Amino acid sequence: MIRLSRIAAAVAVAFTVFGFTSAGAQEAPPKEFRIGFQKAGLPVITRQQKLIETALAPQGVNVKWVEFAAGPPLLEALNAGAVDVGWTGDAPPIFAQAAGANLVYVAALPSNGAGEGILVPADSPIKSVADLKGKKVGVTKGSSAHNLLVAALERAGVPFSDITPVYLSPADAAAAFASGKIDAWSIWDPFFAIAELRQQPRVLTTTKDELNVNTYFLANKTFANAHPSTVVKAEEALKQSAAWANANKPEVAKVLSEVTGVDIAAQTRAADRQVFGVFPLTDAVIAGQQQTADRFAKLGLIPRAIVVKDAVWVRPQS
Repeated sequence: MIRLSRIAAAVAVAFTVFGFTSAGAQEAPPKEFRIGFQKAGLPVITRQQKLIETALAPQGVNVKWVEFAAGPPLLEALNAGAVDVGWTGDAPPIFAQAAGANLVYVAALPSNGAGEGILVPADSPIKSVADLKGKKVGVTKGSSAHNLLVAALERAGVPFSDITPVYLSPADAAAAFASGKIDAWSIWDPFFAIAELRQQPRVLTTTKDELNVNTYFLANKTFANAHPSTVVKAEEALKQSAAWANANKPEVAKVLSEVTGVDIAAQTRAADRQVFGVFPLTDAVIAGQQQTADRFAKLGLIPRAIVVKDAVWVRPQS
């Protein structure tokens, strides 16, 4: 009995000295935390306020921000381990999961809502989504705007196969729309707001009119499991930034303009119609994302059907 007690005491000392707990090895902070972001919304504000840098400074973690033009390339980088976390709309993680990407959903954010729409030129004969039949529609493949286009056509009774999708990056689509090479464009802010101010297009519909969806904070699965407290601290910083942003829309526009270089008028329009927040991945949120995944699978836009819940992060118990 005495011998066993001594062994237990020695083990307890070893666990204390070497930083182990009953749940496993103590988490070691990463040397660098790489964050993927786009020129829009909450991540830009959080970056400007340096909230994540402040939260991770005591652990000596260097924070690096990596910019992407859209969600799909951001998630390619996340899968490859080139970035550790990132934010995208609803569709990119579905395409990524269907391709076997090494990612997890961490939290939900509000959708692009009124800041994402399908546009046509002011003098276009297209008056409704139903009129898109037989037309060329520019959209970024695998983006939230892609989901908007698919859902809007479905609601209007137009098969997706009855349009010609022209898959372009936001910048290339903007040029194609301005030059008349595409008949319509499905896009999000700030590109949406820029087009409104420059070309005064007509808006056929918006995500707010068509869908009840979310955007998402995602992480590389391997990184999240190895450094859960780092991911959680970033999430908490996002929540702080969201609370400030909802209460300070004029300042949000200034911050976005300064950081992104996008005209203040466009950023003001984008900020005024944006809602900020960070929410748990409830059953309802996951069910909504599953509906989107099923829609893409039915149309053959992703290579296989997926179960969204399989990619939801299981947080380590504290």
